[in-house]
Amino acid sequence: MTTYLLSSASVHTSAAACDYLADRLDADDTVMVLGASEPDAPERDVGDAINVARARLAPATVWTERREGDPIEAILDLASEIDADELLVGRRRGDHEADGLGSTAAAVAGEATRPVVVVPT
Repeated sequence: MTTYLLSSASVHTSAAACDYLADRLDADDTVMVLGASEPDAPERDVGDAINVARARLAPATVWTERREGDPIEAILDLASEIDADELLVGRRRGDHEADGLGSTAAAVAGEATRPVVVVPT
């Protein structure tokens, strides 16, 4: 049994993570989908991101949670709380044409104590 933590506030990140997980998930796996957003983020975007993941991640058990505030802190805290085996985050929010990792992906990858997969968005 593997526990994944997918953090997403974008349908594009959720879709890319679902593509990554498609051939990896078994019925005994769990995916926690975290809608972590800053206070000024559109609520609808987070809800849509969660719904995409929930719909596409069968046969795994899918749990969802929303947290508002610092996304980095939310991701790392929840990863510890659920003892996630692997974290999935998007490459960057906003300008998807920009090079490199966004600040959230870079911080999570640098601070996490478990494997982090950065999915293309």
